[in-house]
Amino acid sequence: MSSPSAQRALSNQKVVCVLYDDPAAGFPPKYAREGIPTLTRYPDGQALPSPSAVDFTPGHLLGSVSGGLGLERFLAGLGHRFIVTADKEGPDSVFERELPDADVVISQPFWPAYLTAERIEKAQRLKLAITAGIGSDHVDLQAAMDRNITVCEVTWCNSVSVAEHAVMQILALVRDYIPQYGWVVRGGWNIADAASRSYDIEGMDVGVVAAGRIGLAVLKRMKPFDVKLHYTDRHRLSLDVEKELGLTFHENVESLVGVCDVVSIHCPLHPETEDMFDEALIGKMKRGSYIVNTARGKICNRDAIVRALESGHLAGYAGDVWFPQPAPNDHPWRTMPNHAMTPHTSGTSLSAQARYAAGVREILECWLDGRPIRNEYLIVQGGGLAGTGAHSYSEGDSTGGSEEAGRYTAG
Repeated sequence: MSSPSAQRALSNQKVVCVLYDDPAAGFPPKYAREGIPTLTRYPDGQALPSPSAVDFTPGHLLGSVSGGLGLERFLAGLGHRFIVTADKEGPDSVFERELPDADVVISQPFWPAYLTAERIEKAQRLKLAITAGIGSDHVDLQAAMDRNITVCEVTWCNSVSVAEHAVMQILALVRDYIPQYGWVVRGGWNIADAASRSYDIEGMDVGVVAAGRIGLAVLKRMKPFDVKLHYTDRHRLSLDVEKELGLTFHENVESLVGVCDVVSIHCPLHPETEDMFDEALIGKMKRGSYIVNTARGKICNRDAIVRALESGHLAGYAGDVWFPQPAPNDHPWRTMPNHAMTPHTSGTSLSAQARYAAGVREILECWLDGRPIRNEYLIVQGGGLAGTGAHSYSEGDSTGGSEEAGRYTAG
């Protein structure tokens, strides 16, 4: 396949988009706020998505099936087929049936359409996989490279959204917020019970694993809490940034977890990070420490986390990422002690949806017109890791076991 910049404009494309279900209670008759703040640049100066137009109202629900990322009018107007579904698991799913002749697949990390090697083999026309958000580990990147499929994501679109969620969960764990809220809704005033696991974060050692866009945003937001900040990353930050934030750099994750009271995980999932937080690494953490994981569920060993919470070695675990997604109803993280888990919502706030919907349209406009896609958005291109992918990922596959998502049953 020729590169996108060398292609002529594409016609008669089939675009399959997998999004999460619409709200169980229906779309809100009126949104809580009239709109969202207008941003002009991301913190590092990168420009926000710049499609030719958008067919949606920023601040509205775009990431569910009926929202369709605001793409229906755009794609239909150009004569392309646009199929949107939440039904993504198993051989009889809509996604599986529509995949063989799909040219483009769009999926969100929150309700991922797992593009395994087997599915890629069935999708002989597939040339482009777009992540509406950030994090493309639901695609078998090695299979995409082998098949010369371009993989893109909307870099920066929800990085600050995730960082805010991580800070919220750090505070919720350390202050033990969720049980305290529970006493209120149950009609109690049990202050002693509510305070028995609540601590101040002031003076604690807080570390992040990977200080990229999200990890660095977390460090910046934690500095005013008067904590001691630590980080590890294969790409060290500048000395000026380290000095400004008072950071201690660690050459490896083992060094970091041994001194930190709170560890927040922000590395991408790929074969080198899969199961990173296993029983051995968790065993090197302080007794009574906390883990917040808003990166990917598979970075933490599922059963090792449960055992560490049950033994008290970990005082708490929070995050919004699971494996697979949606998590089966009997996933032990739903019932393990002292957790503050949410469904994968950190990066799909109404604010973030407006940015990643616009970013997906920008990518599609470039692809369909035969223009280059922004280097920042590229994960795989031309048979190899490219752009952001070359900086953040490694070759290989992390989709193994994703078929368990089919065991989820909506309550």
